[in-house]
Amino acid sequence: MSEALLTARTPGTDTVVPGASGARQFWRRLRTQRAALVAAAVVALLVLVAVAAPLLTALEGQDPTTYHPSLVESARGGVPTGSFGGISGDHWLGVEPQTGRDLFARLVYGARVSLGVALAATVIQVVVGVVMGIASALGRGWVDQLLSRITDIFVAMPLMIMSLALLAIVPASFPRPVLVTLVIGFIAWGNIAKIVRAQTLTLKGLDYVSAARLSGWGTWRIARRELLPGLAAPVITYAAILMPVNISVEAALSFLGVGVKPPTPSWGQMLTAADVWYQAAPQYLLLPAGSLFVTVLALTVLGDGVRVALDPRAASRLSVGTGSRREARAGKEGTA
Repeated sequence: MSEALLTARTPGTDTVVPGASGARQFWRRLRTQRAALVAAAVVALLVLVAVAAPLLTALEGQDPTTYHPSLVESARGGVPTGSFGGISGDHWLGVEPQTGRDLFARLVYGARVSLGVALAATVIQVVVGVVMGIASALGRGWVDQLLSRITDIFVAMPLMIMSLALLAIVPASFPRPVLVTLVIGFIAWGNIAKIVRAQTLTLKGLDYVSAARLSGWGTWRIARRELLPGLAAPVITYAAILMPVNISVEAALSFLGVGVKPPTPSWGQMLTAADVWYQAAPQYLLLPAGSLFVTVLALTVLGDGVRVALDPRAASRLSVGTGSRREARAGKEGTA
């Protein structure tokens, strides 16, 4: 895998360019996928919004926690006053029913929580999974058996049920975003550990790893210098797939009431109370739901694009298929 990533082909030919940068080849392949580029732009915009949330809310002049009771009609159960849910120059997307909190501020701060939890949980999953997978593959006898059985246990654990149980018994004083991150990260690492173990067992049989072993290198030096570069492609690919999954899990936990708690904004937590307001204030439901949909879709498309760009075989199949269709189309045009 690592050897394949360190070679590149001249555009329009089958000539391999020795020493070409693997990163350069990756970007060249990724640029050919328009859907992945659009998804990357959407993800970059969402990250920018999340990082710049304090600046954006300062420009609006609002914050996500201040109540505005004068902007809701208590006689109607807390429906926002004015048209379109209270949209105005002071409240760009309207206000939250019952509380009058600014919806734009809660939406952009909710992006920070949702993306931050998903990213941190993914990092934990990758670190734990890579360590356990390499240790299992390089271990001998009972070490491999023990670590493999532990991994099987975590793979078999139902993530949502275990998360619900753990989040329900932890004291409410513990920071909820941190707790959700830790629960997701330390429960759902089993699959990546199995992938890393299988890939490491394959790499162990390659000539350059055997040569390093014969030269007297230690086990962990071989893992660091020879195995980790070869594991980069599958690990990055799986991490890109994990991000949208973790965002969905965080939203589901918050929606069920055991995740992020008010007044901390989260897209899933916003949806918890929005289901009863979809007729009186539809934007209160549509905005967080639409944000979740766009984010998960963009990350999924980007993850698939990264997988194709990092997998030379997938890229070759894509090129062959494209070339075949191009030749068939040219043949039809020539016949006509």
